[in-house]
Amino acid sequence: MINTKLGILAAACAFALAACSDKQPAEAPEAAPTAATPAPAPTEAAPQDSMQAMTPAASPAPATPAAAANGKPTAQVTDCSTEFEGTDAMQYSISSIVVPASCTDFKITLKHTGKLPVAAMGHDVVITKTSDMEAVDADGRAAGQDNGYVKADDPRIIAHTKLIGGGETTSVSFPVSKIKDGGPYTFFCSFPGHSALMKGSISVQ
Repeated sequence: MINTKLGILAAACAFALAACSDKQPAEAPEAAPTAATPAPAPTEAAPQDSMQAMTPAASPAPATPAAAANGKPTAQVTDCSTEFEGTDAMQYSISSIVVPASCTDFKITLKHTGKLPVAAMGHDVVITKTSDMEAVDADGRAAGQDNGYVKADDPRIIAHTKLIGGGETTSVSFPVSKIKDGGPYTFFCSFPGHSALMKGSISVQ
C-alpha cells in the first residue's frame, strides 16, 4: 500500500516537473526608455574685461590728410617760395599755400600754361584778407584791363603779380609778417569772373 502511494506521488512530481519545463520563462519587461542625457550647462561667458585683456588692442589707423579742395594739392614750398600754374580752363593748379613761419619774405611765381592771350584769359595772383576779397575784386574790375584789374594803391591788397596771358610767367615777393596776424587770408585771380574758381587760402604755420 505504501509503495503504491509513493509511486503515485513520484508520478505526480514527474508530471509537474514536465509541465514546468514546457513553460517559457516570462519575458522581462522592456526597459523604460533612458532619459536623454542632459546637455552640459552653457559655459559662462568670460567677463568683458577679461576678454579685452586677452585680446590685443587694435592699432589705430594712421591719420589721413584731409582731402584738398576740388582735389587740388597744397602748394609745394621750397626756400620760402612756391610756383604753381594757371590754365585756359580758368583754374589754379593748387588749392592753398602754407608759408613756413621761419620765412621773412615769401615769393609766389605764377606760370600761365594756356595759350589764350591776356585779354581773353589773363591770370594773376592777388592776396587780401578773405573778408576783403569780394570788394577788392569788384574794384579791380572797375579799374579795367589797363590797370591789370587791380585798383591802384589799394591798401587792402597785401601783394599782387601782374596780369599775364598764355605762356607767360610772373612773380611777386612780400613780407611774411603781413599775413601772420589778422587773417584768414585768400589769394585769387582778379580777371573778371575768375575769382569764383581761381582762389585759395594762404596762411603761416
